[in-house]
Amino acid sequence: MILCLVTDRRRLCSAGAFDAARRSVVEQARAAVEAGIDLFQIRERDLEASDLLALVSDVVRLTRGTTTRVVVNDRLDVALAAGADGVHLRADSLPPSGARSMAPAGFLVGRSVHRVDEAVRAAPEVDYVIAGTVFPSQSKPDADPLLGVDGLAAIARAVSVPVLAIGGVSMECIGQIAATGAAGVAAIGLFVGDGAVGNGRAAPLVDLAEAVRRRFDSMKPAS
Repeated sequence: MILCLVTDRRRLCSAGAFDAARRSVVEQARAAVEAGIDLFQIRERDLEASDLLALVSDVVRLTRGTTTRVVVNDRLDVALAAGADGVHLRADSLPPSGARSMAPAGFLVGRSVHRVDEAVRAAPEVDYVIAGTVFPSQSKPDADPLLGVDGLAAIARAVSVPVLAIGGVSMECIGQIAATGAAGVAAIGLFVGDGAVGNGRAAPLVDLAEAVRRRFDSMKPAS
């Protein structure tokens, strides 16, 4: 399965200073590397370009030479400047073909999708799609309509690229997601431990990642 950790510095560190939040995200990246997280998506959409570039550059240096690949949410310019492994495009962003034309060989291009037709259009030009919102989540509590497990399954059937579920992902629903034929999950809250906010520390991820993989693999459809 594919595990994608999506960052949200405010849920790691309540301090307002950027330097403290930056250290928290870098620490989370270190934990992600130790846990063998596949994708580390930096999704700090409100940061100025210079601050985002500094953060991404720190994480890229930390992850270089590991199996964890760094993708930047929507900011292709920052991803390229920092030497990140890829970009994750919003559903309303530039076409994946445009990103692909500006990126070097081997650069990952992912896209968020909410419907089957969006996934089908994007699939020929991307390496993966993230489909949601599957369940209500803290970051999108009022998402309407929810994709749900049936919608996720429809997208997984419709495209050949890996489909990752996002939105309300928890240990309790990993089995439901695996049963749809999705390739994995993308999440914020799943990877943030209780009490993490305010202490500047990321949750230990090694045991969590192992438990998620075991549950997912036990429930995925036989090929």
